[in-house]
Amino acid sequence: MTDENRNQDEPIIRDKRRIDPETGEVRQPQAEGADAAASASPEAADAPAADADAAEAGTVDEAELTVDDILNAAQAEVEDPSAEHLADLKRVTAEYANYRKRTEANREVERERAIGATVAVLLPVLDDLDRAEKHGDLEGDTPFATIAAKLRASVEKLGLAKFGEVGEPFDPQRHEAIFQQPSDEVEVDTVADVVETGYLLGGTLLRAAKVVVKTPA
Repeated sequence: MTDENRNQDEPIIRDKRRIDPETGEVRQPQAEGADAAASASPEAADAPAADADAAEAGTVDEAELTVDDILNAAQAEVEDPSAEHLADLKRVTAEYANYRKRTEANREVERERAIGATVAVLLPVLDDLDRAEKHGDLEGDTPFATIAAKLRASVEKLGLAKFGEVGEPFDPQRHEAIFQQPSDEVEVDTVADVVETGYLLGGTLLRAAKVVVKTPA
């Protein structure tokens, strides 16, 4: 058996007597604790110091970032925005402008559609007024003439416009020919008579005018 093995097998004897038999003095109890602390690894002894340094460093970093620092950084970004933020701002502005255009266009379409549905109900009444006017029933200051004038003024305020006059060129987009008359008096298709007045509501054709057409002979 080698000396190393012998040392490992031999028991370790610690003298825990409070009185030193050689000197007769009282031993200090912390001596054993000091020996144990001394026998500990250097890494374990240095660990609390390292943790303390890290905690102190974190405290310093947190203390350095204040509310004023955050506000100043935000203000600097507003005054001198980055290229990325400028690109995002331009994109959002363009999208909002397009959204407003679409909204306004849709709103106008819906407005004309609602007014058109209302005015369409009154078209037969306006036709009766046109026939009464041709027969001379709206002459003078009669109550019937006054009511007719007010009704026509009201629908005109809504954007309703009448068209279809004798002598104007025939337009197949706006006129509906119900009869054709060959004539030497015209060189192009021309409205000879208006049977039913046409109406426009804004830019929308509400009803085509029914007309008699003179065609070149």
